[in-house]
Amino acid sequence: MPTDVIMPQMGESIVEGTITKWLKKPGDKVQRDEPLFEISTDKVDAEIPSPASGVLQDIKVAEGATVGVNTVVGSIAADGEAAATPKAPAPAPAAPAKKEAAPVVQEAAPAAHVSDEDEHARSSPLVRKIAREHNVNLAQVSGSGLGGRITKQDILDFLDKSQSPAATAAAKPASAAPASKPAAPAAIPGDLVPMTQMRKIIAQRMVESRRTSAHVHCMFQADITSIVKLRNKTKNSFEQRHGTRLTFMPFFVRAAIIALQQFPIVNASLEGESIRYHRNINVGIAVALDWGLIVPVLKNAGELNFLGLQRGIADLGERARNKKLKPEDVEGSTFTITNPGQFGAVFGLPIINQPNSAIMGVGGITKAPLVVTDEDGNDSIAVRSVVNLTLGYDHRLIDGAIADQFMVVVKKSLEDWSEEVG
Repeated sequence: MPTDVIMPQMGESIVEGTITKWLKKPGDKVQRDEPLFEISTDKVDAEIPSPASGVLQDIKVAEGATVGVNTVVGSIAADGEAAATPKAPAPAPAAPAKKEAAPVVQEAAPAAHVSDEDEHARSSPLVRKIAREHNVNLAQVSGSGLGGRITKQDILDFLDKSQSPAATAAAKPASAAPASKPAAPAAIPGDLVPMTQMRKIIAQRMVESRRTSAHVHCMFQADITSIVKLRNKTKNSFEQRHGTRLTFMPFFVRAAIIALQQFPIVNASLEGESIRYHRNINVGIAVALDWGLIVPVLKNAGELNFLGLQRGIADLGERARNKKLKPEDVEGSTFTITNPGQFGAVFGLPIINQPNSAIMGVGGITKAPLVVTDEDGNDSIAVRSVVNLTLGYDHRLIDGAIADQFMVVVKKSLEDWSEEVG
């Protein structure tokens, strides 16, 4: 008997999902646990693995359709089983539904022809987008991910080895500015293009947050010259020892944790007319995707050492970009950090991630002339590495004096950094 492929329940509160892309077509062979189709829910976008090995016999639900959990969306016939002629799905109810549910990256106009072999390679939408932009056949790229899956780093390494100008631009690290611009919908000026499912959810939550919280912002500048020197000195050995890149984000997360421990009200949230003081510090890390924005959560961050923070941040970012997050990965944050500086922003005024009471925005790291004072009290002008940090907070719960004192601790922790980085 064929094995049913069902729409999974991605969390207790999830009742439906939208199929955004089938990664196989009827008649294709598929291995158990191999990515079979992509879905979008109000919590996460995810790749769904095949429940069995065999041949995809038919697709019952087309791309762009939204169905309830446990709905049969396709079937897989066992190898050697006399399966009926493979059937393609019926079209989605209306063309706009497909555009609405599909990630932006799927709507982008391809820069070059992509073969069927490329299209069905084990890769994420982001990897396929990069391949299209640089006219790369994914069959030529070796995958280092699970089951030979091609990761973003795999294709960037491939482009880097090709030594093309475009490859150099694509391989530029996230901390460089300006970063690559997210893909935009393929539309002619004047067209009316339906919002993607993720964009609709983002829009709804941002408006709700502005209506809910009394937003106020304060900004502090920190001299992080010592951190920049420390990272430049240790980043190569750090990666060799631990197998993960040393970025600036764990420095900012650690500084925020120190301040949250001193000012627990910033880690609290309102529940009706009561204040919930959270036992744990769960830091949401905003991740910009080509098709939207998501905030995975680093749970119990206050219990992690510096290496644990770096590994946790890298893991969440990688899984977010490859649609491997689970609903629990984006729930339970008590404080959020966003990094618009990676795209060259001097600073930002971020909207609070509900039900948090505060969010810290990290601006770009730049060199600037500052007045420095030596031990004898003599002033001089020196070129220093500085960053602008913005705290957006809910004035219903947090007073301006507390917000400023919180940021003073963040600033001091960064400027007087003394922790080992592993």
